Amino acid sequence: MIIDDVTITVTAGNGGDGVVRFNKTKMSLGPTGASGGNGGSVWLQGVSDLTALKQFRFRKDIKADNGQVGQNQLHDGANADDTTLLVPVGTIAHNLKTGRDFEITKIGQMELIAKGGRGGKGNFHYRSATNTTPMEAGKGRLGENFTMRLELKMIADVGFIGLPNVGKSSLLNELTRASAKVANYPFTTLEPNLGVYYELILADIPGLIEGASEGKGLGIRFLKHIERTKVLLHLVSADSQNPLQDYKTVKAELELYNPLLLEKPEYILLSKTDAVTPEVIAKITKEFAKIKKEITQISIINPESINEVKKILNQIIQEKTAGLQTIAPENNSDI
Repeated sequence: MIIDDVTITVTAGNGGDGVVRFNKTKMSLGPTGASGGNGGSVWLQGVSDLTALKQFRFRKDIKADNGQVGQNQLHDGANADDTTLLVPVGTIAHNLKTGRDFEITKIGQMELIAKGGRGGKGNFHYRSATNTTPMEAGKGRLGENFTMRLELKMIADVGFIGLPNVGKSSLLNELTRASAKVANYPFTTLEPNLGVYYELILADIPGLIEGASEGKGLGIRFLKHIERTKVLLHLVSADSQNPLQDYKTVKAELELYNPLLLEKPEYILLSKTDAVTPEVIAKITKEFAKIKKEITQISIINPESINEVKKILNQIIQEKTAGLQTIAPENNSDI
C-alpha cells in the first residue's frame, strides 16, 4: 500500500540544562559545573522505497531525544542522537508553520527539518575575575517544533493513464511482476501500482473521470503523480461507446490540472481489441487519424500486440540510457 500524503508533527530534542557545581578539593576551589548536551535534530533522508511514508500512517508525532544535563567536574552532558526519517525520492516536505517547502530528489539526500536546542552553559563558563563563585547556569533551549506535510509525487519513467477499467492494471501485470488488482468494474485500482520493466519504472495511475480536476471520482489525489512521469501510455478501451471522446475527456482533465502535462510524450494504446470486430477497430483508427493521432492496438490475450508495447518501452529505454547497450530483448516475456 502506498501512502502518498501524510501530516506529522516533528519535535526536536531540548538542550540539557547547565549546572552549578564547585570543586571541594583544597587548593582547587572554583566552579566546575558543566554544560548540558545539545538536543537531537530531526532530518529527512531520501530512499528508493516508494512505500516509505507508510510508517507515518499511525505514527504522527515524531520526537527526538533531549540532551543530557551537565555534570560535575566539567563533564558536559551528552548530545542526543539525531532522528532520521526515511522518505521516498519525490517527496515534497511542506512546513505548515513557516511556509518553507523543499523536495527530496536524490537517494541519500538529507534535509534538516527541526533543529535540536543547544545545551545550557554550566557555571564554569560564567566565572570571571570579579565573579569567582558564579551561582548561575544556563537553561537548555527548546528544540524546534513544526507540523510537516509530506507529499509524494512519484518519479516514474512511464505512467499508464486512462478512464477506469480500460486495462491499465492488466497491462502492468503482463509487462512486470506487479500484482495489481484486476476486476471488471470501475475504480478497481484505488492507489498507484508500480512495476519495473528492466531500467524503467512503470506506474499505473488510478482511473480518471470527467471532473477529476475538480475533485470528482478519485479527484486530484493521483493527478499529481502524472506530473513527474516522463512518458505517458494513454489507454483507451475499444469496447467503449465513444473511444475518441474518452481520450478527449482524460486530456481535458490533464489540461485543467496542469497544461504542461499535455507536453509530455504520449503513446495511445487501444486496449481490449479482442472484444470488438475488425470493422470497429478500423472505424476507431480513422477517428483518431482525423485528429492526427496514431494508435497501437493491444489485447492482453494477444502476445504479439504486447510485444508492440514492449517495442515502445525498449525505445524509451534507449533514449533514457543514451545509447548504452542495456536494451531488453523485445520478445522476452519472463520479466
